[in-house]
Amino acid sequence: MTRMCFIFLLMSKVVSVSTQFNGYNCDGSYHSRFPGERDISVYCGVQTITIKINFCPILFSGYTYVDLALNGHHSDAQCRGFINNNTFPTVVLFSISLSTLEACGNSLVVSTAYGANAYGNMSLVQIGNISGYIDTPDPPAIISYLPGLLYKFSCSYPLEYLVNNSQLASSSAAVSVKDSNGTFVSTLSMILYNDSTYSQPLSIPMAGLALKTRVFAAVKATNLDKRWNVLMDYCYTTPSGNPNDELRYDLFFGCYKDPQTTVFENGKSQMGRFSFEVFRFVKHRHQKMSTVFLHCVTKLCRPDDCIMLIPVRVKVLTSADPSQPMNMVTTALISGVVILGGISVGFFLLSLHLLKKSRVPTTTASGVWNPNFK
Repeated sequence: MTRMCFIFLLMSKVVSVSTQFNGYNCDGSYHSRFPGERDISVYCGVQTITIKINFCPILFSGYTYVDLALNGHHSDAQCRGFINNNTFPTVVLFSISLSTLEACGNSLVVSTAYGANAYGNMSLVQIGNISGYIDTPDPPAIISYLPGLLYKFSCSYPLEYLVNNSQLASSSAAVSVKDSNGTFVSTLSMILYNDSTYSQPLSIPMAGLALKTRVFAAVKATNLDKRWNVLMDYCYTTPSGNPNDELRYDLFFGCYKDPQTTVFENGKSQMGRFSFEVFRFVKHRHQKMSTVFLHCVTKLCRPDDCIMLIPVRVKVLTSADPSQPMNMVTTALISGVVILGGISVGFFLLSLHLLKKSRVPTTTASGVWNPNFK
């Protein structure tokens, strides 16, 4: 038994020696090549982006790890990577903090497009894309016999998530989202409170909450970079924990708001706050308690972008009673009159233009045709 153990240790030592090259864990028979796309791995985290690059092909190309830097910042030591020789193969690690990502020249671009949101409905959806590159310096000479190495990377973060509270019987939160490269969803949570101070989590008695009890809810981000604010796109309830339940009741959605719902803060900080009154689903009429599940489709946006994404509510007033909004029929009639008035003015202006044009003498065009203009 002792002899077999000794043979195993000896074999392990031989394998270890054969995979060493200049003190690094590199296999000469496999890594005697120039770098390729498979040599870089990117991990898009909530607070940091981690990049791993296979060091062995870099070594073969005639460079050391200190020759690599983010976005050409070779004179800045903070923009260089460091060696991890405890893996096979040896890798160069770069760690980019999302709070200071521009320090080494990385780029953050937020794009906005009209498409399917976290719930599947069409709305303005934003994507945050962080990108950059890692390269080797150019030599001061006119020519070089070393290849120039360039590694490009990017992390795409969707800025809209479906945040689910477990149910009104609990103040804990369960978050659900489809990962796509990177996600900030782990920083988001939904908590229910007893009052408007948002200091005491909601305490629910065994018999359930009385109807019309006002509940205060907050969707907030924790350990998220300060460049992002929380914007609740819309919040709704279902009688089951399934956010796609066909039976749902909207608390607020776009310009619509339930009369018993009040939105206190939205898009102005890293917390969105609103309140609503407890109700029951009619389908639970034969049950002692009606369970209500709360869901919020939440966007992360830069402060300037949040203003653009917040829906605007316009209140139209009548001259008879300025305190009451117009009903649907009156609003439709006024809209029709405005549209017809606009069309009439358009026809009038067009008639004047045609009349004026008919009085202008016609001229014959002259010149040479350019065959290159098509």
